Amino acid sequence: MRVSALAKKRIIYALGGLLAVLLLALVVFLWKRQQLLNYALAQVKAKVEAKYPATLTLGPARFTGLKTVEINGMSLVPTAAAGSAAAGDTLLTARRLQASLSMRSLFAGRPVFSELQIDQAHLTAHKDARGRNNFSFLLKKTGPTPVARDTAHGRNYGLLLNQVLDAAFGNVPGAADFRQFVVSYASPHHRVQLSMPHLSFDDGEVQGRLTANVDSVVNELGMSGTIEPGDDALNLRLFGVNGSVQVPYVARRFGALVSFDTIRVQLMGKDFKADDKTGGQLTVRGSVAARNFSFFHKRLSSDDIVVQRGQLDFVATLGRGTVALDPGTRAVLNELVFHPEIAVRLKPKLAVNLKVDSDPTATNAFFNSLPEGMFDVVTGTAGTGTLTYHLKADVDLARVDSLHLSSSLQPSNDFSITHFGAEDLSMLEREFPFTAYNDKGDSLRTFMVGPSNPDFTPFAEVSPFMPAVIQTTEDPQFFRHHGFMEKAFVNAAIADIKEKRFARGGSTLSMQLVKNVFLSREKTVGRKAEEMLMVWLIENWLVARTHTLTKERMFEIYLNIVEWGPTAYRWPSGKRGVYGIREAALFYYAKRPSELNLGECIYLASIIPKPKYYKDSFNKYGELRGQTRWFFRFIADIMQDKGLITPGQRDNLNYAVSLKGPANKYIVRAIRDTVRTVQPGDTAELAPLNLVDLLNTGAQPAPAPATSTPPAPGTRP
Repeated sequence: MRVSALAKKRIIYALGGLLAVLLLALVVFLWKRQQLLNYALAQVKAKVEAKYPATLTLGPARFTGLKTVEINGMSLVPTAAAGSAAAGDTLLTARRLQASLSMRSLFAGRPVFSELQIDQAHLTAHKDARGRNNFSFLLKKTGPTPVARDTAHGRNYGLLLNQVLDAAFGNVPGAADFRQFVVSYASPHHRVQLSMPHLSFDDGEVQGRLTANVDSVVNELGMSGTIEPGDDALNLRLFGVNGSVQVPYVARRFGALVSFDTIRVQLMGKDFKADDKTGGQLTVRGSVAARNFSFFHKRLSSDDIVVQRGQLDFVATLGRGTVALDPGTRAVLNELVFHPEIAVRLKPKLAVNLKVDSDPTATNAFFNSLPEGMFDVVTGTAGTGTLTYHLKADVDLARVDSLHLSSSLQPSNDFSITHFGAEDLSMLEREFPFTAYNDKGDSLRTFMVGPSNPDFTPFAEVSPFMPAVIQTTEDPQFFRHHGFMEKAFVNAAIADIKEKRFARGGSTLSMQLVKNVFLSREKTVGRKAEEMLMVWLIENWLVARTHTLTKERMFEIYLNIVEWGPTAYRWPSGKRGVYGIREAALFYYAKRPSELNLGECIYLASIIPKPKYYKDSFNKYGELRGQTRWFFRFIADIMQDKGLITPGQRDNLNYAVSLKGPANKYIVRAIRDTVRTVQPGDTAELAPLNLVDLLNTGAQPAPAPATSTPPAPGTRP
């Protein structure tokens, strides 16, 4: 059937009318859409300004697609009410923003933006010398008046961290793509700039690259992971792009150098319990793991301390002036697994309670897991069985003398050593070469400790007074302990804390022997830790279990290598320094070691701590100073009380030392004015504090009662 011309015309008019209506509807839609967009952005502006004391400015906005919105420029400027360093101090700017806008949400009056893209954004934070800044308003939340800071008990670290985490999680976009994003921070003490060519958030997934310049320390970093704001959880991995990451700030603040290849940070949740009195307490659960972690500080070690793999799974509690690692915390150091519990109170005085227990660890894994640069001598030691470590310490700087410390390394019943590391500790059983060094670490000479050396003196050929005196002054329990005197070590630690330096070491003869034979003279925590582990191996394996090394042999070595005079002295044979009991007896008294009397042995013991300054024991007339004579009486009284000498030997002690050896010519002897003679008084001014601590007494002993008991010749104290 043919359609008439009139019908065709009507169809064309109808279609044209429909098209016109559609075009009109589209124009109205586009006009209304733009109106709604402007309204939605005004709502966003109002919402932000209601939440924060800041002014949000948005540039012209337009649709560049059906759902794509582009905003030409934005800025966020805190107001004077925000407490900024200066009113109108811009915090955030961006050149262009692009986002996808849900049409349904737009017409419903609740606009939902997604797929945010920000180009050339700058976040510029700063803080002036008076503490005013342009960013802290982001941490302030509406609600009850915050608790005033308690200056006596310190800052509430739980409240502070909770505010930081809430602000961070509350501002994580669902989907965003930052391009050429620059974050900078400036204060009187620090300069930070983070340049991110790309940083993206996509439904919790985070990817990015950045260049970090922190106080002139520059790192190229990559970042990846997830952030789940609703669960207060994150899992982020930070890694070096072209090498290891150098951690900033710690170098300036603590004089340390810290670096790593990769670090992973996990936060698995938090629980904040508010409290009107304290401000609240925060508990966080998470994990921190690092690979190829390197740490250097001159007080810890002379070399970089390197841990190939380390991890801390923590349950931490923070409150007002307190920080703690709670039960359930687990630390991994290579193959070593520890369970630390730490409670730290920062105010009014620092107090620390520490407990560490390790899992039983196979002997090989134990020694292979020790950090490089800290245990280099024992690394590689091999054996059977397991080792388990326990540590408990409590210190309160308000009561330093109450310090408590207990440390133990427990071997299993089948524990044994099949191979020592870089140094063969079993060489102490037999003759070995010993190298003497000066304070600068320069080698002075090497000699054999054994019969092939004509200067070697067997233990049995030394005056019986000498080991008795050294035991009294250096290590009274030497023949009974297993390498350590916990009380002496604690007292030394107390002295170090009080003087804020390594003033004392609390070393036993075993520790001195290991230090002199195997280790350097540096005073670092690492060297001390290795020294203690080596002593444990010697005393608990060679001496206690295999019985291949005796305490008498250890004492014999000590007597033959100990430094006893100035390193500058050169013998006629050309050798330098005064080392061992035979050279000491010749240098000071021109005697053999077996001929030394009680007073001569006490004098030699008195200068062991500082043998180069032996001349300081004498006044300008060549007489022993008062403090040295007091030392003679003090040691002799103790030896008598312990039965090491008889009352007669004590009474016959001569307080003068006759130097007949080469040392004699270095003593200045002025002519005394016999008309106006003033005898120097005895004093404890320079009493050997380490000895006082070891004996647990600070008082001068009372004079020994008079007696006529003769010495007991031929008897060994």
